[in-house]
Amino acid sequence: MELVLAFLCLLSFISLVLSVPGHHHGDNSTHHHDYCVLGAGPAGLQMGYFLSRSQRDYIILERNAGPGSFFQKYPRHRKLISINKIYTGRQNKEFNLRHDWNSLLSDRPDLLFQRVSRDLYPEADTYPLYLSMFESELGLKVKYRTDVGRIRASDLAGNKSYILTDQHGTDYKCRVLLVSTGLWVPEQVDFVGSDLVEGYESVSTDPEEYKDQAVLILGKGNSAFETAQSILGRASRIHLYSPSPVRLAWQTHYVGDLRAVNNELLDTYQLKSLDGLVEGGLEDIAIVRRRREEGKMRTGKKRPGANITAENLPGYHDDNFSLRQPYDRVIRCLGFRFNFTIFDGLARLPHSTCARGRLPAVTAWYEGRGTSNLFILGTAAHSRDYRTSAGGFIHGFRYTVRAVHKVLEQRYHNNAWPATRLSTSQLLSWILKRVNEASGPYQMFGVLGDIILLQGAHCEYLEEFPVQALPHFSALSGRRISEHGLLVVVMQYGLNHTNTLGPGRAESEWTKAWKSNFLHPVIYYYPTLPTEKDMRQRPVGWPLPRPNAVHHMVEDFLTEWDQPISHSQPLRRFLEYCLKTDLRAFYAESCFRLSLTNHKPPLFCRQGYLNKEGFVGNSHLWQHAREAGLMPAHQGSVIPADDGLFSEYLPHAGAAIFWNKDEETPLLI
Repeated sequence: MELVLAFLCLLSFISLVLSVPGHHHGDNSTHHHDYCVLGAGPAGLQMGYFLSRSQRDYIILERNAGPGSFFQKYPRHRKLISINKIYTGRQNKEFNLRHDWNSLLSDRPDLLFQRVSRDLYPEADTYPLYLSMFESELGLKVKYRTDVGRIRASDLAGNKSYILTDQHGTDYKCRVLLVSTGLWVPEQVDFVGSDLVEGYESVSTDPEEYKDQAVLILGKGNSAFETAQSILGRASRIHLYSPSPVRLAWQTHYVGDLRAVNNELLDTYQLKSLDGLVEGGLEDIAIVRRRREEGKMRTGKKRPGANITAENLPGYHDDNFSLRQPYDRVIRCLGFRFNFTIFDGLARLPHSTCARGRLPAVTAWYEGRGTSNLFILGTAAHSRDYRTSAGGFIHGFRYTVRAVHKVLEQRYHNNAWPATRLSTSQLLSWILKRVNEASGPYQMFGVLGDIILLQGAHCEYLEEFPVQALPHFSALSGRRISEHGLLVVVMQYGLNHTNTLGPGRAESEWTKAWKSNFLHPVIYYYPTLPTEKDMRQRPVGWPLPRPNAVHHMVEDFLTEWDQPISHSQPLRRFLEYCLKTDLRAFYAESCFRLSLTNHKPPLFCRQGYLNKEGFVGNSHLWQHAREAGLMPAHQGSVIPADDGLFSEYLPHAGAAIFWNKDEETPLLI
């Protein structure tokens, strides 16, 4: 496969030379690589780590002098809103990544963001420092001060390769292009008076410059509220204007919406202290400078065909117009967009249909639509889960980058998606382990899920596959679906849009787990792979099409899905229904008796005790383990005979207890 890749690169190079009459690149002006990564931000370095670990030929090209240049300027007021929760009470490194939103993935357990900051909301200057540490300690191949201004494609027999040209005219020819430039072009809206507006990217961050000034901010995202909060104690009044009402992250569960760390202005608005929020179309407003008040600006809705002046704005005649008072400054805080301008011809990326076209359109496996062998990484790939998951943020896209790398390994090097082979009797405990500690599906809820390929007495467990790419599963993973079907394990929020702080906001009864509102595991069963048509016709808000069977594990206040009655037993019964086999666990004595009295002993006994892998236990051993602190008192599905309250509760929970005369412990079924 490596020879094939090298041969394709050679053919593509020859086609490039032949396609440019009179202009031939010598060895000293063209560099060849299998993989070019454009941008040394967190997504680019994350991909660089995976390519380096798999010993691929790659180069990372960065236009600035160091990694993470975006964070050297943004956020403007230098406070990150990505959580850096160091103390979780756990030593499990995978679990702790659920609450570490800044670290990148590596095989170095010490290469975490907490080495440079221990603040819950760190200073922005610490992030380029962390990225520099990540790059240098892992020895990643980065070429700085390389400003790529043009990207074009070479297409030979349907195999696209890409040529990147920098500011010196040097070309970089690569078989696969991985774009991780992020979003850095300020979003702007053209309206009458837009030339009077200051941009978030250049506005002063000194609060003293806003003393006793009236300020209008266009936008209601985190950059707008961040700017407002910084001048809240100096400006005379602050108004935020945009088409949509403010969306609060703790209500929508989308981390890109307004975070509590930035929302102090909501207090001064709702408590009527001169600040406020106004809704209206950005293209419909007009801003003009007043002649009588030097430096003051008036705003209003423009009238079609009218010659815009301060006197014919609505505020001049409407004595109850919200923005009728003049402003000293108008600041644009509308976010950023992807830089499409550097892509030429066949390399040109289409715009997505979401986020007002600010993002490129990509497939479910993050390949540009219509641009084969060109993948989008990081924030720029957020169109796949815009406003629904965390793919636009470091704690989300570090996992999608890992998924893309697995796709690359299968497509170009014939290395199938890694899988763990399990006996079916181990499946229950493995799923419980994943839902209780895995960080990838937890952060990329509804987007990345674990795929379980059922194969009778055994199964293959694949981690963090892009679930919307399931129709292309075999091609992307290099693995096949058997006649036994597959299970998909994802994390989801509920679709019942309740008051997230009101009464009845959470569901605690496991028999009503499907009503869960907060993040919880959901397991789908399909006898065959869903098709593209199935994906398009899936119910609104669902990450997957309707399955043949589905199981919700009830939401848990502690996000610990490990309780025998509420979590493990309902899951076991669902798996037994899908697998059509008995997944109960037994002590060795029971397996011995069942092997003598049954034609076909339970699977647990066949794969454990009868395979010389069983274990012996009784109530005395159980009690000793609890008293020695080796096991929590509540853990386990085999209970002491004198636990009357627990035994009385089980029938009401839908469980059954069977006793053997000669045994001292009951069996929970």
